[in-house]
Amino acid sequence: MGQEGPVGESFQRVVRGLRLRIPDHRRHHRPRAPTCGRRKRGSDAQKIGRSRGGLSTKINVVVDALGNPLRFILTGGHVHDSKQAQALIEGFDFDKLLADKGYDSDRFRAAVDAAEAEAVIPSIASRSQAIPYDKHVYKERNLVERFFCKIKHFRRIATRYDKTAMSFLSMLSLVGAMIWLR
Repeated sequence: MGQEGPVGESFQRVVRGLRLRIPDHRRHHRPRAPTCGRRKRGSDAQKIGRSRGGLSTKINVVVDALGNPLRFILTGGHVHDSKQAQALIEGFDFDKLLADKGYDSDRFRAAVDAAEAEAVIPSIASRSQAIPYDKHVYKERNLVERFFCKIKHFRRIATRYDKTAMSFLSMLSLVGAMIWLR
């Protein structure tokens, strides 16, 4: 068996000592992942996103007037708060909605007005005309911050030990149930 036959051409050849060389006809022109309709995998599917502090997960939550959780939505750390705002309030009846500046958008304010409720949201600095809000009612938003302080006592939530978004959300729901029981 020499180099003359068709079998000898397709095998790797030793060139210049121990360096192996792959024949050119065996290389792919543009190597990349196959696009065979597989599901999307990776950090975005698991609600992990890169923000200023590194890889993180953002917890969007709705709490009642006592600070008890009603709904959780997870997003990657790079996703803006207003993207999940309408999904958070969907199906709830409320008179006033308290939110921070991250939820200040015209679309979200219109959705709150359509629900016949008052939006108590401070305007972001880039608005040309600041929208007035009730500062005394806005002081009650500390219930949300206190809720986040309560869930940070659970180290598994604070550091996100869970790899998948489903297991992290289930642990978050379990912690929410424990807060309801207090």
